[in-house]
Amino acid sequence: MSTEDTLTRMANDIAKNFSAIGHAAAVEATADHIHQFWDPRMKAKAYAMIRDGHDSFSEPAHAAITLLMQGKAPGSQTRATEFSGVGGMGRSDAG
Repeated sequence: MSTEDTLTRMANDIAKNFSAIGHAAAVEATADHIHQFWDPRMKAKAYAMIRDGHDSFSEPAHAAITLLMQGKAPGSQTRATEFSGVGGMGRSDAG
């Protein structure tokens, strides 16, 4: 599986997990999760994929990544991102 496939799957899974809270809230929660937990290299690759016309992201995942590309990172949307800030632990999906 390529890096692009992995990032697409991850972003789409995150957006799908937030779908129950409604589209707009899911976009913001997905953007928050990516902003808080993805390694800068992962974010940079996702941004490049969007710029290059990569079309496998779901609509909410695409909207979330685009929001971050525009420098519009939302504040904390879930308790998970609030918890992540405690004690400086975590903050990366990279491992």
